[in-house]
Amino acid sequence: MEYRRSSTQPERNVAVPKPARSPEAASRSRQPRFPAPSGGGRSPQRLTAVGCGVLVLAVTLTAGALDSLLFGSSGWLLGLAYVAVCFHASVRVRSTDLAAAPISGPICFAIALFFFGRAAGDGWSGHVIGLAESLALDAGWLFAGTALSVMIAVARHFSLTRARRKGAQ
Repeated sequence: MEYRRSSTQPERNVAVPKPARSPEAASRSRQPRFPAPSGGGRSPQRLTAVGCGVLVLAVTLTAGALDSLLFGSSGWLLGLAYVAVCFHASVRVRSTDLAAAPISGPICFAIALFFFGRAAGDGWSGHVIGLAESLALDAGWLFAGTALSVMIAVARHFSLTRARRKGAQ
């Protein structure tokens, strides 16, 4: 079935109105999407939770391999690298993923000790016993890095909460 126009009605080009926009949306569309970088106002790149875990794992495995290669077992090189990467990860992680830094650190340290720590014997049981021994002997490094990461994450959480409250008032 075809639609026919009657000859009595003239053809009109009627414009269809556009949807209304709020003033906030209009002002947002006028601002550039990515502002030009200025010297001091640029925010640093942040790590996601997965990125934080990958960073800590990569650094601890590398430090564990170097420590094992140079000194024969896990020791001060792995410990210093672990504390440094815990600091770096907890400073650079996103504010929504603050819990990832204190959680991923000890897990990655244990993985590095499993691969590059002391072995008490042959086979899996020797590696597990060696891991327990390494965790006991390197507990100072583990607690220092984890405590540093927890303190930074808690301080960042409270400062961000205070800033949000101050901004809401």
